[in-house]
Amino acid sequence: MKAYLIKLCAEAKTPLIAQHLVREYLQARILQSLQRAGAMQSLAFHGGTALRFLYEIPRYSEDLDFALERAPEAYDFRGYLRQIEQDFLAEAYTLNFKVNDKRVVHKAFVRFRGLLYELGLSVHQDEVLAVKLEIDTNPPAGAILATTSLKRYVALNLQHHDRASLLAGKLHAVLQRVYPKGRDIFDLWWYLSQPEWDMPNLELLNHALAQSDWQGPVMAPDNWRGFVRKRLEELDWQKDILHDIQAFLITPEWEKQVDKKKLLGLLT
Repeated sequence: MKAYLIKLCAEAKTPLIAQHLVREYLQARILQSLQRAGAMQSLAFHGGTALRFLYEIPRYSEDLDFALERAPEAYDFRGYLRQIEQDFLAEAYTLNFKVNDKRVVHKAFVRFRGLLYELGLSVHQDEVLAVKLEIDTNPPAGAILATTSLKRYVALNLQHHDRASLLAGKLHAVLQRVYPKGRDIFDLWWYLSQPEWDMPNLELLNHALAQSDWQGPVMAPDNWRGFVRKRLEELDWQKDILHDIQAFLITPEWEKQVDKKKLLGLLT
C-alpha cells in the first residue's frame, strides 16, 4: 500500500496537499483497524474529520474524535491500539504510540516515523507524522447515533453522531473553546450554508454546556443563534480565524467564503 501513497503524493499539487492526503489515508486505515477491532460497537465518530469523511467538507482535518456512546463493557482502548499496530506493521510501516488513558478523555498519538522522508516529503529521516485519537469516555447525554457505509481509500462502516448532534458538538466548541480555532468557524459556516441541514440537537448542546460550566441560560430554538453571534463578534477574524484555516483548505478560494459579515447573516 505504500506504493499507492507514493502515487498519491506524486499527483498532489503541492507538498502540503500531499502531506494532508497522506494523513487522510492513514486516518482511513486507522478507522478500518478500529472497525476490525470492534470499536464501532461502542464508539461514535464525530468532529471535523467525521465531517470530512461523511460529508466531504472542503477542508482537511487532523484528529480522529470519538464518544463512548454504547456498550462500555466492550470498550478496550489498548486493544484498539494493538489492532492498529498489527495492521500497519504487516505492511512494514514504522510506528509507535504516545498514550494517555488516565483521564476521562483517552488520547493516543499514532506516530509514523520516517514516512514523510520515505515519501519524499521531508529531508529529515526521523520526522514524525502523527494522527491523534481522542475518545471521550464520559460524553454529554443526548447524542443521536447513525451508521454510514462509505468508501474512502478503504471500505468503512462508521457509527457516528447524526447531523443534528454533529452541529450541536460544533456549537459547543465555538461557544466554549478557550482558544478559538478557525477550523471550528469554517465548519460552522459550512453547516449553516447547507440548506437541508438539521437544526442542532439542543438536548446534547445543553448537556455539553453544563459539563463545561456554561454560565449562560439554557439554549433554546429562539436564542442559540444570538449567543453564537455574540461569540463570533468577539473574535479577531484575521488572527483567530483566517490564519488557522489557510493550511487546511482543499483549495484557497474557500477562504473567501468564510466572511464574517456573511456568517453573521446566516445566524439571523
